[in-house]
Amino acid sequence: MPSQVLIEQSLGAQAFVALLRAHATVTRELSARLDAEHGLTISDFEVLLRLVAAPERRMRRVDLAQEVLLTASGITRLLDGLERAGFVERDSCPTDRRVVYAVLTDDGLAKVREAAATHFAQRDELLGTRLDDGELIELASLLGRLGGRDDAAPCDATA
Repeated sequence: MPSQVLIEQSLGAQAFVALLRAHATVTRELSARLDAEHGLTISDFEVLLRLVAAPERRMRRVDLAQEVLLTASGITRLLDGLERAGFVERDSCPTDRRVVYAVLTDDGLAKVREAAATHFAQRDELLGTRLDDGELIELASLLGRLGGRDDAAPCDATA
């Protein structure tokens, strides 16, 4: 019976399962490499990268949570670790005490630059060994349509 259920799945369901498996596989591999080489999770790296691209290297914590698809408690836990490491500082808004910012420190900028030097090469190598350039272009186009955002910050923003 289970194989019959799989055979009868819609194309959308099959694509969705393949997308989830691909995401989990690639994320697990890249996160393991980031942790082994730089002591960062892939979520840590993404937060640091978002802060690099933000004006004055600062973002409201609530906005950062939305950008990286975390809950308020999830971003708090993640930022607490980055604060302990000295990569991020907490700052308050002088006009609204409810607003709290995450600010990338100089050590955080150095760390994200160091990690980016290997992470981007590993990402390209991981995908490039499984897909040719034409397939990567097609995949990026298809996933971009699903993501619904054409204005997303580039993944290589390490200015």
